[in-house]
Amino acid sequence: MSSYDFLAGCYDRLTYDVHYSVWADYIEKHFAKRPLPGKTVLDLACGTGSLTRELALRGYEMIGVDQSPEMLAEAAEKNRGIAPVAPIFLCQPMEHLDLYGTIDACVCCLDSVNYVTEPKKLAQAFARVHLFLMPGGLFLFDINTPEKLESLDGQVFLDETEDTYCVWRAEFSHRSRICSYFMDLFRLDEKTGQWNRGEELHRERAYTTAELTAMLEEAGFHEIKLFGELKMRPPKPSEARIFFTARKDH
Repeated sequence: MSSYDFLAGCYDRLTYDVHYSVWADYIEKHFAKRPLPGKTVLDLACGTGSLTRELALRGYEMIGVDQSPEMLAEAAEKNRGIAPVAPIFLCQPMEHLDLYGTIDACVCCLDSVNYVTEPKKLAQAFARVHLFLMPGGLFLFDINTPEKLESLDGQVFLDETEDTYCVWRAEFSHRSRICSYFMDLFRLDEKTGQWNRGEELHRERAYTTAELTAMLEEAGFHEIKLFGELKMRPPKPSEARIFFTARKDH
């Protein structure tokens, strides 16, 4: 089992309830708190490029980076011909981020940070983002909290559309602090009328806010702030998702 080989083709149908325009509105609220140095924004772990597209349509010069070729293929098709500037896409793991120039902001959304299950690699990723950010640039990301990941242990979920069926179960290991998602996927082939079956394994690590703050500081970030889920206030103890923002000094 590997991640996104089979899921990429049906990811958008299974995540129909993610309102990317709302996420883009929220991101722009943070951008507006202090003017960015420019309009070039990195969408790190961009997946199928839905958020990339939303921000590109709002006038940002977007770069999408993801380590899954299958997801990037979907992203490139979705963003083809977007005006005023079509996004560019790069296939890279975030710990080896290597851009052609600088960026003015970086967003890494939908708990993509949790998917980096090795702390050393995540620290490297934060350092790479800091390296390419312009002075005054903003780094924004969100995480699933440890409490949320722990609460998923033993649960079974079903996602279903007309042409896609996904059953997945979650197991949380307190020793490794990793939540594993075991997915059985069935996708209807429109040409043959047959259902194709795939299996995938996804893993998320539970990071504490203290660990992530220390990593950001080590990478050189300042003005590190925490926010509630799509809120402009500090997180409440019960919230399952927390947003971070951090600045690179002028």
